[in-house]
Amino acid sequence: MTPTRLLLAARAQQQPEWASLDDLRRVLRVLEQKPQLVDASVCADLTAELARAAQGEAFVLQIGECAERFADAVPATVLAKADQLHRLADTLAGATGLPIVRMGRIAGQYAKPRSSATESLPDGSVLPVYRGDAVNSPERTMRSRIADPNRLLGAYRHAETTLSTLFERDLGLAGETAPERTYAGHEALLLEFEQALVRPLPDGAGVYGSSGHFLWIGDRTRQLDHEHVQFAASVTNPVGVKIGPKADPDEVAALVRLLNPRRRPGRLSLIVRMGAADIGRRLPGVLDALGEEAAGVVWICDPMHGNTRVSAAGQKTRVLTEIEAEIEGFVSVLRGRGLPVGGLMLETAHTPVTECVATHEELASPFPLPAYETACDPRLGPEQAEAVVAFMADLL
Repeated sequence: MTPTRLLLAARAQQQPEWASLDDLRRVLRVLEQKPQLVDASVCADLTAELARAAQGEAFVLQIGECAERFADAVPATVLAKADQLHRLADTLAGATGLPIVRMGRIAGQYAKPRSSATESLPDGSVLPVYRGDAVNSPERTMRSRIADPNRLLGAYRHAETTLSTLFERDLGLAGETAPERTYAGHEALLLEFEQALVRPLPDGAGVYGSSGHFLWIGDRTRQLDHEHVQFAASVTNPVGVKIGPKADPDEVAALVRLLNPRRRPGRLSLIVRMGAADIGRRLPGVLDALGEEAAGVVWICDPMHGNTRVSAAGQKTRVLTEIEAEIEGFVSVLRGRGLPVGGLMLETAHTPVTECVATHEELASPFPLPAYETACDPRLGPEQAEAVVAFMADLL
């Protein structure tokens, strides 16, 4: 069977070569008939909270998996992840006095962009790359790496279970003083899936992406004339765009105008992931290109993706000192322009993994990191996440 894809995604990067077009069409028809995963009213509430972050009156914390696993969509694991998010948010709230917008990378982070379409094994064989549980499986066999459209139904089902657990958690805390809502966000990478879950607003004044409260477009898929950006422009959710070190400032300005032409407060977040070495010299150019429009977006720091390293043992990792250096540079540049620091996005694990290292010197160790469990990118362990959040809190 020849791998193919729908014409819908023909002008889009990072889309799978699905094993069966017929299966994909059938799955999408099923998804189009499914209930929405999130309510439009909650998306609107999040937009209002993000508007306060854009004004420096709140702060966004988004943490969670680099690549969610279907197996984690069970109540005990979902609640453990939510508890981690709220503990870290409480730390920020206590240190800064700001309301914290609490958002997980959860209930939809089932697909990942990759730098290569294939990976080579030690025996010289080549496999399609793992693209997240919504597409294939990380086991290193050809069968596991088939891009199976039926996995999109699994993505919907597991997101539904996760969101239901989060809702019941928040509802159960409603009797407490000022319970905080748990929002869910993910990268809107798989366009067929996202489009199949677009639903009309209750008042008929537009549509929204019902797969998650907050949807973002990655640094690899933010081409102005491609479908990911067009999708983000078409929905009313609060949306984000990842901005890497190679982003052309004029293109970023064009993205801002395309995605938020009415300058709706809280509608658009720019998630900066330039790396510790580049943040100080690249971000000012973006701010110059935006001019007054820079004050109309939420500025969120992703200090992880621009600081990925490979250790002497051959493992992808990240260094805490570089993560903190990017945060410090991000805060310094924004403050120098009189702009509020809007938020922090981290890839984290709720279990004690050892996927990131403390210092640059540790990269030279020939020994593999012992608790390296990620399905894709290295995550901060709980204590490391606490340290990074405390570092940000001290700067705010």
